[in-house]
Amino acid sequence: MPLVVGNDVISVVCDRLSKIAHFVITTKEISVQKLVRLFRNNVWKLYGLPESVISDKRPQFVAELTKKLNKMLEIKIKLLIFFHLQIDR
Repeated sequence: MPLVVGNDVISVVCDRLSKIAHFVITTKEISVQKLVRLFRNNVWKLYGLPESVISDKRPQFVAELTKKLNKMLEIKIKLLIFFHLQIDR
């Protein structure tokens, strides 16, 4: 696959168990929404949701990535607060 001008980063997604790696060409200025789309199109469709995420980005980036991925996959997050043990359905 030829490189497109402007692509200057390779995003690497590794499976720690099988040691399979996926290399996705992207740019430095990629938004979280576009990165989630790349993950969905290149990794999620083959393996499903990750069990854990290790990233060299700041924690806020990973939290935003997880939130956008859940939204894109239509996964509803229902947080449980310790003092309020009922969860609204």
